[in-house]
Amino acid sequence: MLKRQSDLNTRHEATLPFAAEKIVFAGDQRTQCAIDVATETPISFVYGGMPYAVMMATPEDLHDFVYGFSLTEGIIQKAEDIRDIRVEPAGDHITIKIVLSSAQFQAHLAKRRMMSGRTSCGLCGVETLADLPVAHQISPSDSAPISLDAVHQALGQLAQHQPLNQVTRSVHAAAWSNGQGLIIAAREDVGRHNALDKLIGCLLQKSMKAQDGFLLITSRASFEMVEKAALFGIRMIVAISAPTSLAIRRAEDLGVTLYGVARYDSMIKFTSSHTIDREIHQA
Repeated sequence: MLKRQSDLNTRHEATLPFAAEKIVFAGDQRTQCAIDVATETPISFVYGGMPYAVMMATPEDLHDFVYGFSLTEGIIQKAEDIRDIRVEPAGDHITIKIVLSSAQFQAHLAKRRMMSGRTSCGLCGVETLADLPVAHQISPSDSAPISLDAVHQALGQLAQHQPLNQVTRSVHAAAWSNGQGLIIAAREDVGRHNALDKLIGCLLQKSMKAQDGFLLITSRASFEMVEKAALFGIRMIVAISAPTSLAIRRAEDLGVTLYGVARYDSMIKFTSSHTIDREIHQA
């Protein structure tokens, strides 16, 4: 395990207070207040001294971000491919210097490309479709099917695993539930792709098996979210918002079960590659 630096310093917190004015329409009532706002920080990924990408992200769980982003970008294949991580805050931005194993760095150089990322885009800087990391179809698993009861329970827990969103109302979350419906890890970020990368990085470092649970996301299920999940081997995605057409097609191609518009009392099944136990118990 790498020796970890602190991910944050006093100049790069997850939230920052801003003076604001609350306006109530009835009677034009106005109140001065201070609002905690989600921090959006340029974060530069540098591999072996070579800049690779600048992502706009929430400056927390940065080691998880490095592992997840590196995996879903195809830069690493396993956690051990990363030898060192240095987080260097400077002014209004953060530089993360990553040292890869010799063999992995050579492989990275062979396919290196420059990319400028934004919170709203998971594929910024990709010039051709051939540049995309491509997930492979997920093989059938011997794991027990996920019950509807487990999904129901996990959805009921999701809000309590979003402390940053409870304060700011402006960030996305990605959470991992085991097969019994217990959320065991969750990450938040201003960017939905970043939140998923952070979660994947957390799971990767803990050597957790993707077939042993399912993914919950608070955003829409876009093509990139399905692709990133499948790159880690995730077989089932439950999204709070609806999927896009390409996300559905990609999930079908990859053997990923995709649910959308998930609420505590219902959800919509868009693909059904994974067997799910239909039994559900209402509280």
